[in-house]
This record gives sequence, structure tokens and C-alpha cells, in this order.
Amino acid sequence: QVQLVESGGGLVQPGGSLRLSCAASGSISSIDTMGWYRQAPGKQRDMVAVLPSGGGPSYGDSVKGRFTISRDNAENMVYLQMNTLKPEDTALYYCNALGVRYRDYDGVETYSYGINYWGKGTQVTVSS
Repeated sequence: QVQLVESGGGLVQPGGSLRLSCAASGSISSIDTMGWYRQAPGKQRDMVAVLPSGGGPSYGDSVKGRFTISRDNAENMVYLQMNTLKPEDTALYYCNALGVRYRDYDGVETYSYGINYWGKGTQVTVSS
């Protein structure tokens, strides 16, 4: 089974920086798109940044110029460098993987077309 585990969240003062990491596991061969989403209390889950394999990144308008997404395809990792953090960045940040190719329990290679995989989230709180 494909699993995503986030790390790196925490409490930071406004203007500070954090780096989030996400590790994907589960006999994975490749992942088409990895990204980050966030959800604040009482709000919908929004896209923060996504990065297709071999393609360019896309960012939500509120984080452009401050956040940078990167991937290590060999290790099935995705990162989010967050700079100049603001109180409105406070949210639970989720890692996402779409289009995962992996080997199932029987060793058969499977392509999970259209299936979104999610981590459990890591909390980011920006406050003085």
C-alpha cells in the first residue's frame, strides 16, 4: 500500500522559515505528481504547490514568491521550503501524490490512475 508521511511542521514566528518533508513508501516505481495542500480550521483544503515529474511547479497565489517545492524522484520525497511565513499560513499541511506506479502484494505493477494519496498532515503555526 502507498503511504505518505509528512514532517517538519512546528511553531514559527512571522517572517520565519520552515521546511516540510514528505516521504512516500510502498514499493513505488514512480509518482506522476506530488504536492502540498493545506487546510485551516473552518476552511476548505487548498492547493499550496504541486510538482509533476519532469515538469514545472504550480503555486497557490498566496504563496508565490515565498514557498518553493522540490522533489527527489529517486527517493520518492517531496519538500516545501516556506519563507517569510505569515500568520495566515497557519494550517495543517498535507502531502499529496497522484498517479502512483507501484507493485502490489502479489508483485504486480499497478498504476493508480486518478487516485489521490494523502498523508495525515503536519501542523504549521505562525504566531508571535
